[in-house]
Amino acid sequence: MYGNNETGTLQPVAEIGELARVHGAVMHVDAVQALGYAHLDVGALPVDLLSLSAHKIGGPQGVGALYVRAGTPWQPLLYGGSQERRRRAGTENVAGIAAFGAAASLASHAVDERRAHAAAIRDALLSGLRERLGSDGVTVNGDPDPAGRLPHILNIGIAGVSNETLLMNLDLQGIAASGGSACTSGSLQPSHVLTAMGLSPHFCKNSVRFSFGMGNTISQAEKTAEIVATIVARLRKR
Repeated sequence: MYGNNETGTLQPVAEIGELARVHGAVMHVDAVQALGYAHLDVGALPVDLLSLSAHKIGGPQGVGALYVRAGTPWQPLLYGGSQERRRRAGTENVAGIAAFGAAASLASHAVDERRAHAAAIRDALLSGLRERLGSDGVTVNGDPDPAGRLPHILNIGIAGVSNETLLMNLDLQGIAASGGSACTSGSLQPSHVLTAMGLSPHFCKNSVRFSFGMGNTISQAEKTAEIVATIVARLRKR
């Protein structure tokens, strides 16, 4: 992953890519989460394949793109489709592809603005939580340096509160959050990402993930911090 979808931590993709080239390995990067929030240059990155998805930048769901560097060996998932040089069988979703292109054009010209907007919301939420719960009451999961994380993802641990209970209460307040990625929202198991980072299963179950988009505001972040703190105080009294 270019940037982890649970913690936002940026990975050393360039260094890994160079190492892969030294050993003759093919390098694929999942850059779905980074699209619109990182300057992606496939010409400069030492990678062979790179995946993107439209819905992360306001495009339609179900449309993605796979960059394949010239000369990279690969096999198609679906066979046939002479019109696609046998790379993909089936009829193209032309409307979806065009919408993805339009969304990508808008996002690529506003990466710095998108980063600044998301970072301001993230910082407002984190500072609001620390103000109400104490600096020791909230732990950021991921790279301790904000520059080492994608700005639109905030994964935090709140001691003494089950994330399952917290999430149910947040849902009742109209706040969407998760205990991990959207891909694992139905799982009751501790986050495999946080577990791989060496965090205890107990701490993993105290962690909640927030993510932000261009439609969110600083005032929403401040209100969310207030609601979270109120819920946490109520749950701790139990």
